[in-house]
Amino acid sequence: MKIIKDPTETKIKLNTKSILITRSNTPTNNEFRTLTIKCFNQNNPHKIPDLFPETQYEYTNTEKIRIRRLNVSYYLEGNDIVINDLEEAYIIKEENKIVLKGYQLEVEHRDLK
Repeated sequence: MKIIKDPTETKIKLNTKSILITRSNTPTNNEFRTLTIKCFNQNNPHKIPDLFPETQYEYTNTEKIRIRRLNVSYYLEGNDIVINDLEEAYIIKEENKIVLKGYQLEVEHRDLK
């Protein structure tokens, strides 16, 4: 797993199938929390125990993330947002805000096999 903390690029292109968006609960001296974007090569990574992301981006002191043009799932069991069926995605940093946008296949229902 590759962890990238506070990347200097303002725009990053991701070639990934699924993204899991989380926040850290670790207290820091920053005004805002740390945003974590985990990239996986298969859908629904939260359902697979011991699955590690291919790449993980961490942005400290982040106020919010805006998600544009993507279908997302928010699971109430945890505090994670899952985005599946990605063709490509972009992380765009704007001061202490992040914009995540991209392109994906639209899948309404999955086989539960």
